[in-house]
Amino acid sequence: MTYQLVKTRLQSQLSRQRTQCNLCLWTCQLEHGQRGFCRTHVNRNGILYNLSYGIISALDVGAIEDKPVRHYRPGSRILSVGSYGCSFRCDGCHNLDISWGVEALDKLARGNSRATYLSPKELITIAQRANVQGIAFTYSEPAIWLEYVLDVAKLAKDSNLYTVYVSNSFVTIEALNLIAKDIDVLCSDIKSMDDEFYREICRKSKVEDVLRSIKYAQELGIHVETRTNIIPGKNDDTKQIVKTAEWIYKYLGADSPWHLTRFFPAYNLSHIPATPPSVLEAARKIAQDIGLKNVYIYKDRGCDCAQTNLPVESYIENPELLSSEKKCAASCCGDDGILLKKFEREAISGVPI
Repeated sequence: MTYQLVKTRLQSQLSRQRTQCNLCLWTCQLEHGQRGFCRTHVNRNGILYNLSYGIISALDVGAIEDKPVRHYRPGSRILSVGSYGCSFRCDGCHNLDISWGVEALDKLARGNSRATYLSPKELITIAQRANVQGIAFTYSEPAIWLEYVLDVAKLAKDSNLYTVYVSNSFVTIEALNLIAKDIDVLCSDIKSMDDEFYREICRKSKVEDVLRSIKYAQELGIHVETRTNIIPGKNDDTKQIVKTAEWIYKYLGADSPWHLTRFFPAYNLSHIPATPPSVLEAARKIAQDIGLKNVYIYKDRGCDCAQTNLPVESYIENPELLSSEKKCAASCCGDDGILLKKFEREAISGVPI
């Protein structure tokens, strides 16, 4: 398999060997041989390159409402795609192996990876075969592989496919300016209105940085919907709900959709119980009383479908790259599922395939 080492789209050379990445708000300053916080962008002799261009960690076909997006092309089907690398390290992450992908990125950096590569044209072909109406960049922060996202999004426009960008919004204004022309929808997290939450749970960020990006995206003409994963004891108090709802009402508008999602135990937050449905209902009532007209409770079933998959060989020309297992041991997620490469299954199980 031949991979493409693509120059990082947004970078500033600070000295002969030192360069700054300007994709996300870490704005990592890297010397030769160093990789950024995301582990995806590497400095090679003073120039930054993206290791993950075209590297696919997961594919999924489903309803746009599952992103969750409710006020753009409702009822349409969408192909979701993700790669390795993320700008956050969330303690409750359900997508560790397909988003952070530290081991996979290390292999890419060493040049001995067996990860699946799909060119932008190949991904568009898969979307057309799947008879979807759009493509979503999700599972990890899309800014991390913005070079690929932009190339796919431009082809998607030419193919009459809409695009959804599922983001933590810890991104630079420069990155938003780049995507504005070809991205139709931003579905963004507002994880909390508390800086301490972002420092403790996500490892970085100030709330104002995230909110600024969301507001600016809407000003650019991108359709914006927001979501908050309600975590018991972390961001479920009335003050947090009120502050978030008031901000959305003031800056995005009374009609702006806000999705409340249920937390399920995972990773470093495995000790925290799932969010009681009554807490989500109470949060929705608070937001509605403030004046938000479109507050939704996303009916998450809580299973981690990222470990196995249902094969959808017709979507890809190399079905041998896919596992043949069901995506969820409980068989609770319907007929469509996330596609994972055999490499990823090996990384999860530790057993060669």
